[in-house]
Amino acid sequence: MGSDITDNSGVTIMEDLIRFFKKDKFAAHSGIELLEAAPGYAKATLEIEEKHLNALKAVQGGAIFTLADLAFAAASNAYGIAAVGINSNISFVKAATKGTLTAEAKETSINPKIATYTVNITDDAGDLVAIFQGMVYRKKFTIDFSDI
Repeated sequence: MGSDITDNSGVTIMEDLIRFFKKDKFAAHSGIELLEAAPGYAKATLEIEEKHLNALKAVQGGAIFTLADLAFAAASNAYGIAAVGINSNISFVKAATKGTLTAEAKETSINPKIATYTVNITDDAGDLVAIFQGMVYRKKFTIDFSDI
C-alpha cells in the first residue's frame, strides 16, 4: 500500500508521514520503524531485542502495544486531520520471543468525528501475535506533514 501522491516539493506524502512520525520519541526509543503510511493504512515493524523481553523471555506486552499504537496513529492521522486516540484494546494470542514483529493498521470505519482501526501484529512466520483495536476522535485542525 502507501501513497505515490506528492506534495509541492515533489516528496511523496508517505515520505512526509514517515518523517513526521519519527518525531514520536517513545516509538523511536523502542526501536519501532514506520515502513508505510497512507490515509487509513500503516505498517510498522519492531526488531525484537533483549530489552523488549519480559521475565519469561517473551516480548513484553507494552512493547507490542506501542508497536500497534504507532501504526494506529500513522493510519489515523495520515488524512492530515489531527486524530487522537480515545479508546484502544489489545488481545495477545501468541507469545513472540525473537525476530521481527510487524503491525499492519487498517481503517474499519470513518466519519467526520470518529474513526476505528484494527491492527494485526504478526511474527516473521506471519502468525498472529496480537490484535489491537482503536478509536480516534478527529479534531478540527489539520497537520502539515511537509512543514517538518
